[in-house]
Amino acid sequence: MTVETAFENDIFISYAHIDNEPLTEGQEGWISDFHQSLEKLLAQLLGDRPRIWRDPKLQGNDYFADTIVDQFSKVALLVSIFSPRYIKSEWCVRELKGFHTAASQTGGVRVADKARIFKVIKTPVPLERQPEEVQGLLGYEFYQRDRNENPLMFNRIFGSEAEQRYWAKLSDLAYDICQLLEALSRVEVVTPPEVTTQGNGAQTALTEPASASNGKTATIAGSSGIAVYLAETSYDLQDDRDKIKRELQQRGHLVLPDQTLPTYYPDFERVVTENLARCKLSIHLVGSRYGMIPEDAERSLIALQHDLAVAQRRERAEFSRLVWMPVGLQTQDARQQELIRSLQNDPDWLQTGIEALKTVIQDRLTAPTPRLDNGSSDDATVRVYLICDQKDLESVVPVYNHIFFDRGWEPMLPAFEGDEAAVRQEHQDTLCECDAVLIYYGSGNDLWLRTKLRDLQKVAGYGRTKPMLAKAIYVAAPETPKKQMLLSHEAIVLKNFDAFTPAALAPFVDQIAQAQGGQHR
Repeated sequence: MTVETAFENDIFISYAHIDNEPLTEGQEGWISDFHQSLEKLLAQLLGDRPRIWRDPKLQGNDYFADTIVDQFSKVALLVSIFSPRYIKSEWCVRELKGFHTAASQTGGVRVADKARIFKVIKTPVPLERQPEEVQGLLGYEFYQRDRNENPLMFNRIFGSEAEQRYWAKLSDLAYDICQLLEALSRVEVVTPPEVTTQGNGAQTALTEPASASNGKTATIAGSSGIAVYLAETSYDLQDDRDKIKRELQQRGHLVLPDQTLPTYYPDFERVVTENLARCKLSIHLVGSRYGMIPEDAERSLIALQHDLAVAQRRERAEFSRLVWMPVGLQTQDARQQELIRSLQNDPDWLQTGIEALKTVIQDRLTAPTPRLDNGSSDDATVRVYLICDQKDLESVVPVYNHIFFDRGWEPMLPAFEGDEAAVRQEHQDTLCECDAVLIYYGSGNDLWLRTKLRDLQKVAGYGRTKPMLAKAIYVAAPETPKKQMLLSHEAIVLKNFDAFTPAALAPFVDQIAQAQGGQHR
């Protein structure tokens, strides 16, 4: 095949016999249909037929044969079809454990930060009832829940929507399998030359382990792209999350978390924080449901992941977040209503269609890597970005002249001509390049000011890592009650409704001087 691994077979499908019994006369069994569909999708992705093996279970029940487990050292990946019957079947569980043991001796259970066991959940099974070896793995759920929270299996007999969801989920699985097979093709796998099968189905190598003098397992890199934390969300947005995950992976990015999050909060906090620390961006999808509350926590996992991402942003200037809710979403849950109200004040809040969200994500991830310096520009000239509304160009002249002639700094004005996208990009670039920002708040309205302040909060996402020397809002005429009340933790507020005087900018100048090392103005 196009992707060659060191194994005789690419995939072994482990399943319970009862799960392949047709629901209606003349219909093919779910497992048989799954096998054929997966084989076709993988062939198209890989460029050749994959080598997929499963026991046809012609004896009509689940029977564990030693001949099966003896072959596991020659199999690259295991696909386990989980269902209530699967976990009750002693033979199915022994197949899973047998492969887990064999995989640990042939390249490792995890390769390129991905597990060689794929957990396909045909019918939901409580996590605590699943074998310990796979409890930490994310599952591919081939079902959805109806309004009464009852599981509805993805099957064409349940209509076109169920069939579409089946193919979407199968495509995700096939793509992930393809990636891991490609990773395994770059790994040197040393198979123990002699293997015996113990009574419990486990395999024992009779020679030195692969890491000893007879060979070693190569270490391979993970994704070549950027690590992105795609927060777990409520069930009503799971399809949207899957679409975003699929597109990120197709672009070569590593999507975390890649394991099931713990349900006990101290462990949950640790695992989420560790995952966030590896990422450049976190994406949080807010739906109509409040979501699960981890044990020993008081807030949902959606709210807790957001809180931990906010803490990560405080610690790392290069880290950024996106908080998204679909247009028109409504919720009857009072807890979720309160959460949405609090998140709407987040500077990274978005309420758009999913395609617009994808565009914003791509913009964040393709922003140029900024210089890792800490201070002003390389030359002695301080570059001050003087942000103003176009209607204030005449009023801002005295401030502009003072910055240029009296202070000897380089004032930079916004671009006003050109298409909207180009003007916006120029604005973001200038925020990354300047040394200080002075917002002239005159004719612009309250919404205009909020937008500019949010841009200051988002500068890390635009590609900036060095801190600003100073940030200030120059509040000018016309005087209004809202302007009189204006306070901000984001920038110094300088109020002057009369004619401009240099004294009005003194706190801004002093802050720049202090950041430069205490120079006197």
